[in-house]
Amino acid sequence: MAELKSLRDTYGETIVELGKSNPNIIVLDADLSFSTRTHRFKEAFPNRFFNLGVAEADMMGTAAGLASCGKTVFASTFAVFATGRAWDQVRLGIVYSKLNVKIVASHSGIEVGEDGYSHQAIEDIALMRVLPAMRVIVPCCANQTRAVIRFVAKEKGPFYVRLIKHSLPILYPEDMEFKLGQATTLKQGKDITIGAIGSMVPRTLEAHKILKTKGISAKVIDFASVKPIDEEAIKQACDETRGFITCEDHTTAGGLGDAVAQVILAHHPIPHLRIGIQGIFGESGTSQDLYEKHGLTANHIAEKAEKLLKY
Repeated sequence: MAELKSLRDTYGETIVELGKSNPNIIVLDADLSFSTRTHRFKEAFPNRFFNLGVAEADMMGTAAGLASCGKTVFASTFAVFATGRAWDQVRLGIVYSKLNVKIVASHSGIEVGEDGYSHQAIEDIALMRVLPAMRVIVPCCANQTRAVIRFVAKEKGPFYVRLIKHSLPILYPEDMEFKLGQATTLKQGKDITIGAIGSMVPRTLEAHKILKTKGISAKVIDFASVKPIDEEAIKQACDETRGFITCEDHTTAGGLGDAVAQVILAHHPIPHLRIGIQGIFGESGTSQDLYEKHGLTANHIAEKAEKLLKY
């Protein structure tokens, strides 16, 4: 079984590492630094960390101001607050001017479980993806998270990096290099393509195993770079397989599924199914129970793949 490691722990470790070599890095948080793990940067560099309190919009405005003065700013809080409460400030204060702010948000999706809908960000990718200059990245393991944070620290302009609360299996080597706009094929297949992001990637790999026992060959692609999306990888998958499924812990509107669908419709229309939250609000419950209810498990994915191939 693959080793489990927390993505947010890795984020906290990596910004401390980057802070040692880059004195221009500033970290902001909205009174959740232990949960986002930015408290580690505070302990290492107390003069370059600022807690803006429960005032997410103010945090984004402050991030914009610091970035306009030449700083590389990492702003963190829960995903639902970073994108919902502060969207206007992100849109006008940060993205419109293409400022060097990296929004790294934790506790996304229904994966936060018992915290309930008020804390379940299932629209955040859509809200960030629609902004013209915003890049959206959703890592699926700790090593990929480290590579992503290192990348966005060097790349100019705004980024939204989406992390989750719980640990995930390590799927990539420690020395992996993240490339914006480039998807990764984790499993080759000739019958159906399954694309996923974040916490859904390990589940699609499990679905691949289930389908293999039934004689179905599934191609599995990690689309960590949701925006820009890897159009060539999608086109190739359409040419090589007979159906395409996307899986995300996010509403099916405006997320990975829509990004992929736009390319499929323009290139080579094949049967396409979006697996995600189907137009309803989240609710309180264990993450396992919620994933089961919303069809975000390996068994559900495999079942949907079988049905799609019968169309």
